[in-house]
Amino acid sequence: MFDVALRRFVDPALIRVAGWMANTRMSANMLTISGAGLALGAAFFVTQSNFIAALGFILLNRIVDGLDGAVARINGPTELGGYLDTICDYIFYISIPVAFGFIDPVNHIPALLLVASFTLTAVSFLAFAAIAARRARDEGAHGPKAFLYSTGLMEGGETIAFFALFCLFPSFFPTLAIIFAALCLLTVVQRFILAAKSFR
Repeated sequence: MFDVALRRFVDPALIRVAGWMANTRMSANMLTISGAGLALGAAFFVTQSNFIAALGFILLNRIVDGLDGAVARINGPTELGGYLDTICDYIFYISIPVAFGFIDPVNHIPALLLVASFTLTAVSFLAFAAIAARRARDEGAHGPKAFLYSTGLMEGGETIAFFALFCLFPSFFPTLAIIFAALCLLTVVQRFILAAKSFR
């Protein structure tokens, strides 16, 4: 929901750093894979109840996730890069709630519900993009991407906010996870309505 607005503040810095990185041997795909490693590192620290370190790795993951796209746009994006970026994004989205589910039995059901809601959100997002791609290519408000982005209530910025709250207030994970899952399901409904209007 806030991603387009956040890009106005974040993109100038990312573009400057990406301009420097594009001249090094660090490819966009290497950054993407490094980001997945940071996500798994964050999940590991959650399982160790080191939530400050986990939060640090979450923020680093999101920075690297922004940089890989910026470097790809400078050096030339590839379809493999877009595919890899999507896979690694969902490694991030799923590993954090799974890690919280491991550390406390009270977290099991909320973590399961959150992962299930992420799965439905991912399907609604990717299915929309696949069908829209057959109709026309559109860079949209999110800028040039590997596929069409359908804006929703819960996007990257909101995910970072909730993951940060999980780390800052771990005892509230069950409540926060259920709220997050419910908002993700609203996003699925939102995309269903958009698809019903778009794909007649």
